[in-house]
Amino acid sequence: MKIRGERECTECGTRWSYYETGSVGCPACGSLRSVGIDDRTEHTDLQVAFDLTPVRNAIDEQSTEDLAAQAREACREYIRRRGFVNAGNLRDLDDTYLAASELLHVADVVGREMRLDETEELYFLSLLRDADDGGRPATDEVPPALRGPRGLAYANAIREYRRDVRTWAEDRSLTTAERSALETLGEHVTRIRMLDGDVEPRLAERLVEATRDLTNGLRGDEFAFTRAQERLDGLEVGR
Repeated sequence: MKIRGERECTECGTRWSYYETGSVGCPACGSLRSVGIDDRTEHTDLQVAFDLTPVRNAIDEQSTEDLAAQAREACREYIRRRGFVNAGNLRDLDDTYLAASELLHVADVVGREMRLDETEELYFLSLLRDADDGGRPATDEVPPALRGPRGLAYANAIREYRRDVRTWAEDRSLTTAERSALETLGEHVTRIRMLDGDVEPRLAERLVEATRDLTNGLRGDEFAFTRAQERLDGLEVGR
């Protein structure tokens, strides 16, 4: 969306930045009556905390299925409010967002499975322990039964990120090569989603790395852009 981020309250005259508070309510008097005092700027990212402490604190009292349901809801709310364009600036595809997306998908599987082996349950608990700090298990730690949720989580995260990149790029003149790289990224995402994420974890990780290189390339880093192109061209998803 495009909003006027710098606000002035019509009730008390207080000025504040929506980009910092994530709210159109006046921080001084609470009034919702305000006017924008800057140009409309790209902004998709809301200020939102991601804290799994309440879920972790219930580990000894609740079943794994109940923990999964709570974790799923916390991740869904966080992801729903997150974006990647802040006051016109393109943010990175960060580890916390990726971990939250993975925990959301893994928790969904955990909540539906009648039986989990020890490795799968420990993997879920490791995500629950570290996701809100951006901790992501290494690719070689992913149990075979959970590589689909991981791959799908990353593909969905990159899909949402790519949408925001396109929003950010609306007022910028992308080169033919840059537009082509964005299209190739989208094609890889589509293929992984068609496979329900069931790809080698290392392949999904390489797509994350290519996305991050592409971001830096669009910001002006020519070396990163070349590396992104090479990584995207070298991926073989569903072929």
